[in-house]
Amino acid sequence: MDDNQQVYHIPALLQECMTGLDIKPGGTYVDVTFGGGGHSRELLSRLGPTGRLYGMDQDMDAYGNRIADSRFTFVHGNFAFLKNFLRYYGVDSVDGILADLGVSFHHFDDKDRGFSFRFDGRLDMRMNRDAAHDAAWVVANYDEQRLASVLYLYGELRQSRRMASAIVKARASQPIATTEQLAALLKPYLKPGAEKKELAQVFQALRIEVNHEIDALKRLLEQSLDVLKPGGRLVVITYHSLEDRLVKNYMRAGNIEGKVDKDFYGRVSTPWQLVNNKVIVPGAQEVERNPRSRSAKLRIACKKAAAGN
Repeated sequence: MDDNQQVYHIPALLQECMTGLDIKPGGTYVDVTFGGGGHSRELLSRLGPTGRLYGMDQDMDAYGNRIADSRFTFVHGNFAFLKNFLRYYGVDSVDGILADLGVSFHHFDDKDRGFSFRFDGRLDMRMNRDAAHDAAWVVANYDEQRLASVLYLYGELRQSRRMASAIVKARASQPIATTEQLAALLKPYLKPGAEKKELAQVFQALRIEVNHEIDALKRLLEQSLDVLKPGGRLVVITYHSLEDRLVKNYMRAGNIEGKVDKDFYGRVSTPWQLVNNKVIVPGAQEVERNPRSRSAKLRIACKKAAAGN
């Protein structure tokens, strides 16, 4: 990995992901969150001459990290449309799908992207810079109830209603357009001693809403069954309890709601076989090396052969 990729993103649970993918040298794989290319580079190193890897990312900044290898193709797009993009490239099915739903160092450390309260800049937070609405638009246009819901569901903030009320009152006299403005406004509602943690939760909530991350994840999961070959692996790293619950439900039951269907004998009917019954988390050494991996949770499932018959 060169210096650019090291700065852009340190791949979480790298070896665990590679093991989970059960890589076949001649297989076809897709990394739907290419980012700095850390996972993709390791995956590519394990493929033979006939193997194929598609690296997908909706942020064109990731294009600068593309891999100069005839077996690799960079796909600029949102993984919510995975099936359509693969069809465009003439791919009917793949042997493995990898998704790391974390945010790259690149995004947090770029003051012009507005992902962090550490820098003063416009409240942007769009992964795709061509998207119509940024975080400043959400803060300016959502009503109080909707803002409170976003902060509570995606930020898990107990003061979500008071924060939403403060935002609505403040924006009536002056637009809230920068990270510094928002952080200063919400400071009175942050728990003493946990200000940075709760501000991070505020920014996380807005980022998830701006990028429609939960809806995109649902669509990815639902398409994965159609895209994977029988025996193919779905490998997903989440960093938020809501994301993890969706992935867990889908892998266990075969649907987003987690509704379990049973056959006549009471056996659970699902198109997936869990590879890890217990969620995989980083060890102490990895967390020390990469503190941003501390909330990572890895789940792996294999598409049952019967589902393709």
